[in-house]
Amino acid sequence: MTADPKGVLTGVHFLDGDHAACEGALAAGCRFVSGYPITPSTEVVERFAQRIPMVGGVFIQMEDELAASITMLGAVWGGKKVMTVTSGPGLSLMMEHLGLAYITEAPCVFIDVQRGGPSTGLPTLPAQADMMQVKWGSHGDYEIIALVPDSPQECFDLTIKAFNLAEQWRVPVFLMMDEVVGHMTERVVIPEASAIEITERRWTKKAPGEYRPFDACADGVPAMAKAGDGHRIHVTGLTHDERGWPALTPKSQDKLIRRLTNKIRDNADALADIREDQCEGADVIVVSYGITSRVASSAVLQARAQGLKVGHARLVVAWPFPTTRIAYLATQCRAMVVPELNLGQMVHEVSRAVAGKVPVRLVDHAGGTVHDPKVILDCILGAAR
Repeated sequence: MTADPKGVLTGVHFLDGDHAACEGALAAGCRFVSGYPITPSTEVVERFAQRIPMVGGVFIQMEDELAASITMLGAVWGGKKVMTVTSGPGLSLMMEHLGLAYITEAPCVFIDVQRGGPSTGLPTLPAQADMMQVKWGSHGDYEIIALVPDSPQECFDLTIKAFNLAEQWRVPVFLMMDEVVGHMTERVVIPEASAIEITERRWTKKAPGEYRPFDACADGVPAMAKAGDGHRIHVTGLTHDERGWPALTPKSQDKLIRRLTNKIRDNADALADIREDQCEGADVIVVSYGITSRVASSAVLQARAQGLKVGHARLVVAWPFPTTRIAYLATQCRAMVVPELNLGQMVHEVSRAVAGKVPVRLVDHAGGTVHDPKVILDCILGAAR
């Protein structure tokens, strides 16, 4: 194991996705994690618990996911970059604190290693059935950012990106892994720290007495302060004003919620990240994400070998959904195919963006295994007719 003087790994390693995400968190500057063991995400925090003494930080195993997700939010105001990790039923328990993180603008990262559900479901087998839950699972109007890796290398890279986005926009950010990506072992290249772009927290420059914790800058994002630095801080889950004090009026609600949602909605196109392969001029475009993208790639190559013009668009940022780009791609093709390890979730967003311009075909799968590439190929062939 090669590490820099601060204990952060460098060089070439063979890591599974869970361990790579842990190393990405450490490289991003995460120094506080609270969690509760749950398959198939436990390896992320197991490694973090082993590694954190090397870099100077804290890992706390809490009594349940409720405690893990609220403890993390407290550490934010202590000045730490923070993360929690979960899967399946644990994610459901964290939904209340997702809303709290959103309304208090607590920069934090949730890693969800998806498995088959509902309830206990298939604890050790894959699915992609939490995609809508992270967008709509808490109550009220809110916007989050969700990244979807398809390899251990991306688990490392996108965990860093998740922390950077959380700090830039003061929002909770999700890394939506799945059991296969979490447990597959591949080559992961970890650059020197000097080569990794890190977004640090925007700290207030105002003197004590002048600082207001929810007074937004021009981009809609307020600067932060650490508890104990002399600033007056009031943090509440109630609708609040710029001071953080409860302001329970329709006018205050409208002002706050519009600011919170618009700082993401107004930047949705800039946040979009779609990896496109031969989409321009394609008759059929496959839209996929996570492990399903790797299976879909095989089907796309087989279709091309049969002379078909098939493009592949992989969602790396799933939320906010890249509506503008998908709508454009719909003007360039005759049909879209959406394979998912669920019975249909992100396909509804694709259909909404396409707005009837072309047919959108779902290749669903209830989970437990990945798709057979032939099933996706058959759908491509049918869409091309």
